[in-house]
Amino acid sequence: MPDSPTFSYFISPSDTQLSSADSVWGDPLPLARPSSGKSLETIVTHGEYFEAIRSFFEQDGFHVLSRALSQRLNEEILSNDVSGIQIHLEKHGEFYHPARIVVDAHGQELEFVLNTAVSPTGEAFIDDEFHNLKRLNAEFPRTFLPEVYSFGQVTSAGGNSFKMFMAEWLQDYHEFHISRETSGYFNQFRVWDDRNGRYFLSPEQTLHVYRQAAAILTFYYNINTFEHISQWHHAAGDFVLRRVGNDINLKLITVRRYSPLFRKSTNQAAGNAGAEQILQALLIFLLIISFRVRLDRIDGVGDIVWSDPGAVQSTLAGVLEGLSKKSTNPDLPDAVDTCFAYYLSVCSPADLLELSDSILQTFAPEAPETHIIRQNLDEHLHLLHEAIKDLPPAW
Repeated sequence: MPDSPTFSYFISPSDTQLSSADSVWGDPLPLARPSSGKSLETIVTHGEYFEAIRSFFEQDGFHVLSRALSQRLNEEILSNDVSGIQIHLEKHGEFYHPARIVVDAHGQELEFVLNTAVSPTGEAFIDDEFHNLKRLNAEFPRTFLPEVYSFGQVTSAGGNSFKMFMAEWLQDYHEFHISRETSGYFNQFRVWDDRNGRYFLSPEQTLHVYRQAAAILTFYYNINTFEHISQWHHAAGDFVLRRVGNDINLKLITVRRYSPLFRKSTNQAAGNAGAEQILQALLIFLLIISFRVRLDRIDGVGDIVWSDPGAVQSTLAGVLEGLSKKSTNPDLPDAVDTCFAYYLSVCSPADLLELSDSILQTFAPEAPETHIIRQNLDEHLHLLHEAIKDLPPAW
């Protein structure tokens, strides 16, 4: 095997290898959504991006790659065990420009993702993101998040700084968005499988996505500290899915922020929030998820869109499903999901509206998402109250 791996470069979904002789090599990367209206002073070419990633792997004698491979295969892998490294630019995201890394080691191909912060937006989040993923994977018994391996920073020949971290590539999982090219079902999810062909989910599968998303977010909610995964967005492709037959399996690929719903009090810090505070915090958590789960961008890059009414009942079911897997809390007289369902049952529409207004006061008033939520708030809360009334007696 060669002492130094051979590098090759691609822009997905094409399998055509690129080189510095190709015109695209000198073209700038898109650093903002086409519809955002933003213009950025930083210019990063495709070639600079690829060469920065190569530098990331080459530093310290390929130590970063060797460590990730060893962790993945549970055996020591050295740099001279690697014969080839393919770098596939997968996506131009608002936060990261992720590359799929295909490593040929010991005659087998192993895939990773290298999340690369090119824009100021990405650089503002990437340090916390890496540590949040490591923390949650360590603290929670099951995981709906990718494994993370190594974090680093390189400076390109052009003087631009790139922060990156290497993580698990979720094979056969794909981004999805509400699409204009609907097959008949209003606000239908279209799955971006660009190798086998993009496809639509059925109405039942779409509702299952909302339920799974809510259940996953609830799984990572901390009952005692009120910490939760925040600043996630369907529009950014933060959830990805894999379809096996008619079954849908969902995962979350990012944790930009993991923080309490509100400032910690003395009681929270001591882990003694009390039943009333626990249940009120859960109601705030439910309302926030119920708003955010209905927001997307048309085809991932277009105008913000508000999803169908069925998402409300599915979100409530997902939150209760997630709570049903929580350990018994000594401050509550019964199982967490049972107590919360009872708490919901005595909430009036006026209670939901008052609390929703308070929550929306914390949202950026100029954000288009805030405007859409307020525009649809009355109908949304009516649907949520109806869904609460329809809960089975077991809850």
